[in-house]
Amino acid sequence: MDTVWHWLENWLISRRNQNQSIQTIQAYSRDVTDFLKFCEAKKLDIYAIETSDLREFLTFKVEQGRLGRSSLQRQLSAIRQFMKWVSENHLISQNITKDFQLKRHARPLPGLVDPETIIQILEQPAPKSEVQHQLWLRDKALLELLYSSGIRLSEVQGLTFKDIDFQRKLIRITGKGNKTRIVPFGESAKSAILAWLQIYQLWKGKFKPDDAVFISQHSGEALGVRQIEKRVKFQAQRAGVNVDLHPHLLRHCFASHLLSGSGDLRAVQEMLGHSNLSTTQIYTHLDFDRLASVYDQAHPRAQKVKADT
Repeated sequence: MDTVWHWLENWLISRRNQNQSIQTIQAYSRDVTDFLKFCEAKKLDIYAIETSDLREFLTFKVEQGRLGRSSLQRQLSAIRQFMKWVSENHLISQNITKDFQLKRHARPLPGLVDPETIIQILEQPAPKSEVQHQLWLRDKALLELLYSSGIRLSEVQGLTFKDIDFQRKLIRITGKGNKTRIVPFGESAKSAILAWLQIYQLWKGKFKPDDAVFISQHSGEALGVRQIEKRVKFQAQRAGVNVDLHPHLLRHCFASHLLSGSGDLRAVQEMLGHSNLSTTQIYTHLDFDRLASVYDQAHPRAQKVKADT
């Protein structure tokens, strides 16, 4: 197995040379290492691994790690990309992961995409073709903003340059019922939008405050909602992620991941533009077991009152 670990090391170096983030490379390393250790424990020869071995490994991961479907897909994607690299470098003759697919289940409810999978999509290598590279810079800015701010499809479609405050990393949104709210966005989204603006000016020239931020390469007009949906889906597929990604799912992931990290339901409500807190509770699929535990520990009336003696 020493040879296999050498392959893994060289593959990770190739990922670093493609300017992928440390977090993404660490996730790749962790996922592929798990698989190689499984093969080592089972005394499986890397040159003779079969589809049944991969299926057994994934079953083992579900049983031992209680992985969700999206986490399983992420791990499979990492293994698939590693084995593809090994095959393309003529180190093995057959890549058994090429056509391997998880059994299809009913489409899961929104919000089940983990942060690592989202990062895999956002930090995938840029295409080598100049045209596709430019389209990727636009799409990456779009994806980063949707995930970073949680704005709706219609809101990002109508976004103009005057709505963006780059210095303070804020955007002004006019949402449902013509209600205006201010939403922050992250440094990654800011960098992605600034990179996209260089391409924007190549396509259309100098922009005006009222111009749409996201435009078509051919017409120079604002992207339509269907075009945005198609580009979001396309970039998820290009990253090798078997997730039916769409703008509303990114909005949901934004809310779920932010709520999980902060626990601040009111802040999430404000950023989503929900007038009713109950809407946010339903939308973010709150972990009610966790909330019940917090309530039991913190609320003075949570515990049964002892009877007077």
